[in-house]
Amino acid sequence: MIAERVPATLLLVGTALVLSSVAGVALGILAAGFRRRSVGVTLNVAALLGYATPLFWLGQIALLAPAVGTGLFPVQGMTDARHPQTGLAHLADVLHHLVLPAVVLAINELALTMRLVRTGLLEALGADYVRAARAKGLPEALVVRHALRNVMLPVLTVIGSRAGMFLSGAVLVEVVFAWPGLGRLLLSSLLSRDYPVLLGMFLIMSVGVVLANLITDLTYARLDPRIHYQ
Repeated sequence: MIAERVPATLLLVGTALVLSSVAGVALGILAAGFRRRSVGVTLNVAALLGYATPLFWLGQIALLAPAVGTGLFPVQGMTDARHPQTGLAHLADVLHHLVLPAVVLAINELALTMRLVRTGLLEALGADYVRAARAKGLPEALVVRHALRNVMLPVLTVIGSRAGMFLSGAVLVEVVFAWPGLGRLLLSSLLSRDYPVLLGMFLIMSVGVVLANLITDLTYARLDPRIHYQ
């Protein structure tokens, strides 16, 4: 039962994690570069609202506005049960159903990542090594890239440590969007008091958090050459 649901949850959580990390870092750089302009202020306010808004409320709004209101996105499920597809058409159908759940799940973490990158860059861009890089005539893009390597260590720590939050948030998102993953199985197992399934799911989630922290530690050495593991 668990093995049947794992791929759907991994697809949802993995997409949300990549989306929140990549978009969060990019928007954080943009917010730091335009901190005193309307673009930076707008991004900062949007990040505050995105981080403070509960997932279940965002899910309901996503259902009412982009899905039901415009009909651009499917309301529930992972595929269209009325018109089953195969091959590339099936992949496109899954991706179409994935858009809203992944975006809703990623918003909170995207906002947090963006604010961390923005704050870290604002502090790093005032450091002596950044002034020295600018004095040497380096392009601003290379200066920001140089500062970003130091900023990414605490950001990576937060991303890795909050991997468990994605799993807990996926429960709410999967219930709202009827996504056939571990979240819905967890809820149904709780309601039916299916303890073996619950124990198996908690074990898998615990292993996932441990693996996320291990990958985070190994990535440190790639970002900072001063870190060595023996």
